[in-house]
Amino acid sequence: MTNADGPIEPLGRPGQPVLDRLAFERLSVAHRRALKLHCYRMMGSLSEAEDLVQETFLKAWRARSQFDGRGSARGWFYAIATKSCLNAIKARSSARRILEQPGRPASDGEATGGPTAELAWLDPYPDAELPDIADDRPGPEARYEVREAVRLAFVAAIQLLPPRQRAALLLCDVLGWSAIETAQLLGGTTASINSALQRARTTLGGHYTQGSPPRRSEPSSDDSLLLERYMQAWQADNLDGLVELLREDAVYHMPPWREWYHGHQAIGAFLGTVWGNFAAYRAVGIGANAQPAVGVYALGRQDSTWRPHSLHVIEAANGKIASLTIYVPPLGPSLFAAFGLPPEV
Repeated sequence: MTNADGPIEPLGRPGQPVLDRLAFERLSVAHRRALKLHCYRMMGSLSEAEDLVQETFLKAWRARSQFDGRGSARGWFYAIATKSCLNAIKARSSARRILEQPGRPASDGEATGGPTAELAWLDPYPDAELPDIADDRPGPEARYEVREAVRLAFVAAIQLLPPRQRAALLLCDVLGWSAIETAQLLGGTTASINSALQRARTTLGGHYTQGSPPRRSEPSSDDSLLLERYMQAWQADNLDGLVELLREDAVYHMPPWREWYHGHQAIGAFLGTVWGNFAAYRAVGIGANAQPAVGVYALGRQDSTWRPHSLHVIEAANGKIASLTIYVPPLGPSLFAAFGLPPEV
């Protein structure tokens, strides 16, 4: 038996004792990764997502006697997690995290602004923490293919939505909940949820270039080859070769710096101003947001140790790089541990 958010997994039948700790722990393990991804989409932060998953399970355990077993454990956990995220957004100074400062035009030439700590930057998400995407089937009303709804550009775009619209869109268009179920969770009428969804879809359509419904995004051999060539360009000190991998209209962001660049010539010119800052680079292939990604270590000119330098997330299109996000110091190195990368090599 199923409902819109997946197979029903009873916590206990009506009239029976509530589940014991061992049964609850089994359910927690089964749903942890999917819930963490949901909290990440809501918050745009790895650390906040982890904290909110822990909070979700604590609240669920304390309230386990209130669950009568007629619904699904998955839906129950998502309801608690979503409300926890909305409360956390209310409590923090910024309702959203960004890859690009709103209203800031593309830069040209050298970057001079420096890292910007006062802005909340969107984190990348380790593929090792993703649930089994093949088994994470959304409900029938979902508008987004599961793998596409993980990508960095999508998560960045939904951060532009007000929190309630963000929650409605994730529940309905990503997880496939009905408007009725979503209204029961968020409060309000079905009509108000449908109205929030329409506003969210309009805003998202203006910022998320893939459109809706998006293309399928299964990994391809072209992506693997592109990643290999990209890593080789860094390790061979071949800036020209790297620029050749970019589309003419490629976009480049570098959190936590405000500057961003549009077009392969502008990106190449900027990289040329910083390329020689280190003696050499070493690249390690990883995965982030279901996209090709790289952790880059740098060797200082007066150093004998390779140290974390930057974390790169690549958006590929037809064998070329359409978008490149490089998390540079001090933010980039701070992300290495979450991706299983050592502090030095």
